[in-house]
Amino acid sequence: MSYLIDGNNVMAQRVGWHRDKPAARRRLMDELAQFAQVKGLKLEVVFDGAPENHFPDGASYRGFIRVFYAARGSNADERIKQMVEASRERRTLFVVTSDRALAEYVRHCGAQIIRAGDFRRRLDGTNTTDQSPAPTAHDKGAPLPPENTAHWMRYFGVTEEEDE
Repeated sequence: MSYLIDGNNVMAQRVGWHRDKPAARRRLMDELAQFAQVKGLKLEVVFDGAPENHFPDGASYRGFIRVFYAARGSNADERIKQMVEASRERRTLFVVTSDRALAEYVRHCGAQIIRAGDFRRRLDGTNTTDQSPAPTAHDKGAPLPPENTAHWMRYFGVTEEEDE
């Protein structure tokens, strides 16, 4: 079983995603990596727009995700169609999209469809249930575990030198 994800459709399930598309892409890739790790899956995600410098077309992200982009002058839907056509295991391929025309095409090719909103709920459910519990009132002010500290330092753009 493999997943081919229309990244922009899944990103669009979050309010305000369009204000910072590169950050929305990175956030989605982090969420997908955690989902893939928990579920033991390999995922492929296709984005509209030009490739990012740190994640070129075909790059692997955290060992669980392959990142692809629409061809210049085209869109992610066309790239997804090409990838579905090239797939040898269409019956076990799940394509995540909310685009009706793409969904119809993919079904005709023998792949299965998951709507972006449904996938977002699966993603959110996996990522919230498999994380540490939220801090309680008596935990406020307690130091964060080192892995959480590193995450938030990266999130806020703080380098180790600035922290000292």
